[in-house]
Formats: sequence, structure tokens, C-alpha cells
Amino acid sequence: MDIEKEKNDWSDEELEAAVEGYLKMLAIEKSDQKLNKAHENRLLREGVLMNRSRVSIEYRMRNISTVLHDLCLPYIVGYLPAKHLGAGVTQRVRAAMIAKGAFDPDDYAPTANDQTLNTKVQKLEQREFIGIPRGIDKPQRLNGTISTFFRDPLVKTWVLKEANGVCEGCGQDAPFKQANGSHFLELHHVKHLADLGSDRPSNAVALCPNCHRRCHYSSDRDEFTASLYTKVKRLKPE
Repeated sequence: MDIEKEKNDWSDEELEAAVEGYLKMLAIEKSDQKLNKAHENRLLREGVLMNRSRVSIEYRMRNISTVLHDLCLPYIVGYLPAKHLGAGVTQRVRAAMIAKGAFDPDDYAPTANDQTLNTKVQKLEQREFIGIPRGIDKPQRLNGTISTFFRDPLVKTWVLKEANGVCEGCGQDAPFKQANGSHFLELHHVKHLADLGSDRPSNAVALCPNCHRRCHYSSDRDEFTASLYTKVKRLKPE
């Protein structure tokens, strides 16, 4: 059977069956039980996926891993994310995963509202993170009385987790903990979004309020900002 053709003609029912099988296997793997992927593949081919080949199902599982990887969620170790997954396939796989309750898409949706962003971050901070989020290369500006930008909650969550309660500017502990127990640090885009900076981990740092204001208002803000590229190795000039 032509695998390329199979990739494009899966029904919604088949995609949901694949996602259900994947989530079952992921639960087995996360519980430290021995996962027999060949056995699970065979079970799928005895049900809704009876017309699909073993190889085709394995490739679909890698598609599912890709979606989880893009959300920095854990995925099955034996199903590495597939590269060059088309937008149409990604959208359909995501829809099938949402239908099965794999994740809430609203948690990951970019927002220009600071309060909404922080609410999303507080939820995402409770989850296991795998990999580095892509972020937004060119954040969309929302014009109003005050101009704001749509930002990726995954990026802020990841950067704060990476800082682990320590300001990436001065190296001191965060000044206090918030009501939910997380350390209070602020996200700063080294090249400002208003200057066409990206909302990506390579352009964002977690700073204490003092260092954050220093980047914006101090007489040595340019020198201090330049020093961040030496202190935080993931940063890349834009």
C-alpha cells in the first residue's frame, strides 16, 4: 500500500483511533511498565485501523509525537517526531488529539493580555516540559490605547523554568514567591518586541524587577543589555 497516499486519506475516525492508541501507549510508558509497541500496533490493525499497514501506523504515531513535541509535551520515546509535517496533517492530528482530551488548545494560544498570559503560564508551569518551544518569530501587534503583542505562553513558561528562581541578569534569587509558590521573575525580550524582536527563548530572559527596569531606564541599559548575551548562552542577537 502507498504510504504517501495513506498519509493524506485517513478518516477522522481512524485518526482518533490512532491518537487513542498512542495515548494508551504513552500512559504505559510513563507508568514505567514495559511497552510492547508491536503488540499495540497489531491491536490497532485488528480494529478501526484494519486497512492500515504496520508501517503506516508507525508513521502516524510519529506525526502525533511531532504535535506533542511542538507543545513541549512528553511523547513516546520510540516514536521520534517526524520532520516536515505538513500544516494540513498537523491541523487534523491536533484536532483528533483535542477530541480525545490530550490537551486544551486554549492553554497554548498566544495572547496579548498580560493577565491571561500569566494565567496560562501558571497552568503550564505544573506540567512536564520536553524540549524548547519555538515561540513566535514576528509577534503580531494589537493596536489600542497601549500597543501590545501576542505572546506565546510556552515561551514565558520555559524561560521561567530555565531560570529556576534565579535572576538571569544579576544572579540573585527572585525577590519573593507568589501565592502559588512560584518564584517572581519577569520576562524581558532583549530585543524589544516594538523593535521587531521575536518572542522566542533565544530573545527572552527572566529578570528580577530591578534588573528588568535597569534594561529599560538605567543610564547603563545598553551595556547591561549587552552583558546578557554573555551571561545567558541561549541568547542570540537579532
